[in-house]
Amino acid sequence: MTEIRDDLLYTENDEWVRKKDSVVRIGITDYAQEHLTDVVYVELPGVGERFEQGDEIAVVESVKSVSEIYAPVSGEITAVNKELEGTPELVNESPYDEGWLLEMEIDDEMELETLLRAAAYEAQLD
Repeated sequence: MTEIRDDLLYTENDEWVRKKDSVVRIGITDYAQEHLTDVVYVELPGVGERFEQGDEIAVVESVKSVSEIYAPVSGEITAVNKELEGTPELVNESPYDEGWLLEMEIDDEMELETLLRAAAYEAQLD
C-alpha cells in the first residue's frame, strides 16, 4: 500500500513538498520509490544553485532505471541531503523522512498553489 501523507503537497511527477516558513523540503513519493525499486545513486544540485519551477533539479538512479526529478517550485537550493551520498537506499527505506533530497528557498509562494493536495495526488495514481 502506497503511503500518501496529508501534510504534504505533491507534483504529477511524483515529487513531494513540505513547506516550513519560506523553505520547502523536497523528495520523491513512496509511489515513485516503489516503482524505481532499489535506488543506487542520487545526483543532487549544489547549494546556492537556482532553478525555475519545472527545471530538472536532480537524478535518482535505481537498478531498474534513471529518473529525473523536477523542481516543484522556483528558488535557490539551501541544503541537500548529504546522507544520500553513502546511503542512497534511504530514498527507498524512508522517502518522506530520512530519504529527502533537498531544500529550497521559495521565490514565489503562489507556485505552491499549482501543486496537488494528498487526495488529488492519490486520485491521479488510480
